[in-house]
Amino acid sequence: MATEMAHTTSGSPGEVFRSARDFLVASRDDYAAAREGFVWPRPDYFNFALDWFDGVLARERGDEPALRIIEDDGRDASYTFAELSARSDQLAGWLRSLGVTRGMRILVLLGNQVELWETTLAVMKLGAVIIPASTLLTTSDLRDRVDRAHAGAVIARSDITERFAEVGGSYVRVAVGEPVAGWLEYAAARESTHRFEVDGPTRASDPLLVYFTSGTTALPKMVEHTHASYPIGHLSTMYWIGLREGDVHLNVSSPGWAKHAWSCVFAPWIAGATVCMFNFERFDARAMLDVLRDARVTTFCAPPTVWRMLIQQDLASWPMSLRELVAAGEPLNPEVISQVERAWGLTIRDGFGQTETTVQIGNSPSQTVKAGSMGRPVPGFDIDLVDPVTGEVAQEGEICVRLTPQRPVGLMAGYRSASGVDDARNESAFAGGWYHTGDVAGRDEDGYITYVGRTDDVFKSSDYRISPFELESVLIEHAAVAEAAVVPAPDELRLSVPKAYVALVAGQTPSRELAGDILRHCRERLAPYKRVRRLEFADLPKTISGKIRRVELRAIEETGGERRSEEYREEDFT
Repeated sequence: MATEMAHTTSGSPGEVFRSARDFLVASRDDYAAAREGFVWPRPDYFNFALDWFDGVLARERGDEPALRIIEDDGRDASYTFAELSARSDQLAGWLRSLGVTRGMRILVLLGNQVELWETTLAVMKLGAVIIPASTLLTTSDLRDRVDRAHAGAVIARSDITERFAEVGGSYVRVAVGEPVAGWLEYAAARESTHRFEVDGPTRASDPLLVYFTSGTTALPKMVEHTHASYPIGHLSTMYWIGLREGDVHLNVSSPGWAKHAWSCVFAPWIAGATVCMFNFERFDARAMLDVLRDARVTTFCAPPTVWRMLIQQDLASWPMSLRELVAAGEPLNPEVISQVERAWGLTIRDGFGQTETTVQIGNSPSQTVKAGSMGRPVPGFDIDLVDPVTGEVAQEGEICVRLTPQRPVGLMAGYRSASGVDDARNESAFAGGWYHTGDVAGRDEDGYITYVGRTDDVFKSSDYRISPFELESVLIEHAAVAEAAVVPAPDELRLSVPKAYVALVAGQTPSRELAGDILRHCRERLAPYKRVRRLEFADLPKTISGKIRRVELRAIEETGGERRSEEYREEDFT
């Protein structure tokens, strides 16, 4: 029987971390034991790159592949744990010679290329702070990040550097790729004679990462993580995915976003797995399936958008080495899970987390998966659903992370502003003894949690609360629908009615007949008060990371105006 001390909490930081990891791996098939016995490692000092990657992985498994990058033109390169350890040492010594110091903030704009992983490890070793950023950011985005985060250095792909021409400030500039006037060449690090030497211990509470989260009505929030909150906190993510030593893990994610760090750095390397990347310019479902098969990938994570494109192929035609399938970023519709299960005999397991946290809720390996549910709280996280009106714990409410008796390690240090700590935002986010996620869910009698929507996505129609996710799940069960987004449309009688924006699968063409068929499909499967009453064929607006931006669709509806040609209404078919 598991006990509170099921793994050691004393010894060196690497030993304590390893003991916690080994316990979760051993408990992967016993959810109750994992919940009862897991204790977060809470070392005073910890540096993932030095204590774990160099100290354990490179030393014990040096000749094994740590990273494999497959290009869409067929090029294929692998790098061992020992190689990345040495290459990041070389880079760290060179960066220090340029003036990169402990605590300095480094803005990083790189694609899925080996330099990204070298830089991540090197900056960690230096005790500096990484600001991951998408290569798609505009000049105004970059100016905002440099100014508000007080970046002391920028490491960017050469073809992006021109966007910094109007970004002022005194910061070290390093270009990766072709030489750029006014920028230092990253390649020079290869010839550097500046040896890297550790200049002191890294406090686990020191800042490591600053993420800029997607803004909708304001500037992006700055989320700060420490050398503990992501490197140690992603023990929960490793457990949810079901990673083991020797796995080949492929995650579909763009650099610059938190999910990339989740599943392309920390979770697989905590387990001692190989990070496998398919570096495509434009997503192609068949090419992705070929890579999964040929690279003998064992664990695969992709956002719902990718899963919805994959199921348009004959999945059974691709024999796989896959053992674990997971999805994150948005809730996964049950129909997608069913189609994959029929083809591969594997269940996609949903999970829930945020840029601000590691995985909080998930369907862990070997556990019963309930259709539509995100699962149960993972080891190390206690979750309450809090009624936003009364502030009381309920069966449905805002997903809130309990902060007592100790706050989970996998939770951000807090929000930051240009002048320091963002007190106002933190006071709201951590009110009442919880971290408030801003997401609404329900919990059943077995403790399974089902997503309802963002607090600002849920709406009322005729005084009934409507969850867009529930309606969207029904919509994509229709054979012609690839993706859907439901928002409220103004209505004189009901205040608002559910309206679906629909993107069709390849080969389907918008028409009145198809709209009528989709609305009929919904009418037969939804209670009358939930019915989709309007439908518009359209491309769905998305964030860079692939999440549907319902806020843009809501704004379109709120402005009113004339009915558009591709919109159809329930009354058109009566």
